[in-house]
Amino acid sequence: MSIEVLLSRYMSQKEKNMPDFPISDAHVHLWDTNRFTYPWLNDLPALKRPFLLNDYLAACHPIPVENIVFMQCDAASDQSMDEARWVMDLAKEEPKIKAIIPWAPLERGEDSKAVLEEYKKCPLIKGVRRLIQSEPDPAFCMQPDFVWGVQMLAEYDLSFDICISHEQLKHTLKMVDQCQDTIFILDHIGKPDIKNSVTEPWKNELKTLAEFSNVHCKISGMITEADHENWTKETLKPYIEHVVECFGFDRVLYGGDWPVVTLAGEYRQWFAALEWALSGCRPDELKKLFHGNAVHVYKLDE
Repeated sequence: MSIEVLLSRYMSQKEKNMPDFPISDAHVHLWDTNRFTYPWLNDLPALKRPFLLNDYLAACHPIPVENIVFMQCDAASDQSMDEARWVMDLAKEEPKIKAIIPWAPLERGEDSKAVLEEYKKCPLIKGVRRLIQSEPDPAFCMQPDFVWGVQMLAEYDLSFDICISHEQLKHTLKMVDQCQDTIFILDHIGKPDIKNSVTEPWKNELKTLAEFSNVHCKISGMITEADHENWTKETLKPYIEHVVECFGFDRVLYGGDWPVVTLAGEYRQWFAALEWALSGCRPDELKKLFHGNAVHVYKLDE
């Protein structure tokens, strides 16, 4: 039986038993290749086209997404401010967009202040992200100017989304240790090598990271770290369980990671796999993960 048929049957049943609370998707990308340049998409032809708001809303239907956190898409660095303004305009038409997390050149230290000053003029900008995962230096995040830039975010009441590969987690621990006034959200559970069933040292390092009370963890991006063609919900479950064990239900957030998720499956497949992995949890715990924690961390109700 094809995956399309299975998904159709599953979603038909789910529509009868959708969550009785709204969903906050804490990791949504929107990009327009006709408007901006995204150098990293040159290596991913399947994603090198516009993925717009209406496409997202169609992809997540009938899941009751109420809140959208837009996550910067690594447009060319000189377009980052324009990318943020574009999403601000989208938010005027679509009230589901409750937060914008743009790019910021934190490694420039004092020079990054001008960018943060501009961002603070927009109430929808709740934090920033500066990708670490693609940096060739595994200790990039330990550069003094970068650490200072991350520390400075606390003064602007902005959070920092950590996007790393699992090999960079040990250096991330040192950075976080120096920035305990900054609120952190770890994207994609730190990108462990799910495809090859690797768990260490990710498990121990994640546990250590969770000891910092200012760090939250986004359960997102997992199926793209697994085997794109052969992943199963059973493959994902041990990783999900470890994240929840480390951070508890007060510091985990749901993220759809659309449209990157489409490299390995449909948005609704990922949502269904996560629901299945958490099927033994209490309703109040699920509501925190799928809704309330994102509202709190990203200040979506302000």
